[in-house]
Amino acid sequence: MSDRPVCVIVGAGEGLGRSLAARFSSGGCDIALVSRTRSGSEAALEHARAANDAVDVQFFAADATRPVSVEDAMAQVADRMGPIEALIYNARGDFIRCDPLDMTYAQLEEVFQVEVMGAFAAARSVLPAMRARGRGTIMFSSATAAFRGSATHPLYAIGKFGLRALAQCLAKAHAGDGVHVVHMRLDCDLDVPVMRRLYDDPAALADPDGVAESYWWVHLQPPSAWSNEVELRPFSEAWTI
Repeated sequence: MSDRPVCVIVGAGEGLGRSLAARFSSGGCDIALVSRTRSGSEAALEHARAANDAVDVQFFAADATRPVSVEDAMAQVADRMGPIEALIYNARGDFIRCDPLDMTYAQLEEVFQVEVMGAFAAARSVLPAMRARGRGTIMFSSATAAFRGSATHPLYAIGKFGLRALAQCLAKAHAGDGVHVVHMRLDCDLDVPVMRRLYDDPAALADPDGVAESYWWVHLQPPSAWSNEVELRPFSEAWTI
């Protein structure tokens, strides 16, 4: 356990999670990566260590669909690494295409568990200590689906609506305690291999490293000028809301 600030990333895969791990590591944070399997976080572990070999980088297993699993992982982080300065909840539900009437109760339950209950479990685990210290940052990775419903991807929209509501509730309740809670809206697809194959123009995709830089900037904001809703998109994105 060191005196360095600890950043926890829940949902640390090979895309944004990897870039976030590297950016917060290079900024001097010890990094705790929380995912279902270690193999899914290997790239993030490697990039975080390569970005700064002076910080501690550890992996913790948790299933975002099980709040108790998330709470257990957060407790392990605090016990092994120290107080958590920044929490980034980057887990998300499956992007399933269907008519709203074709949604199943099981699908609704799972998306709510990942997007809302898992996010709440993570936030509730760190908030008491953040309040006691009078500082801390909680950022929820989200999407434009949090702002409008969808006839073709209703599960994703329902989950993100709930996540945004949770972020706003926590922000309003705990800003006075010094805790900065932010809903990070990614109005774009990320420049990762699976998406790159679907786009003719790479400028239509957001660079995960650039997105991670914006997360770092938000984390450093002074309390007199906090952002609680942040929109991120590439310059080429056409947007209406």
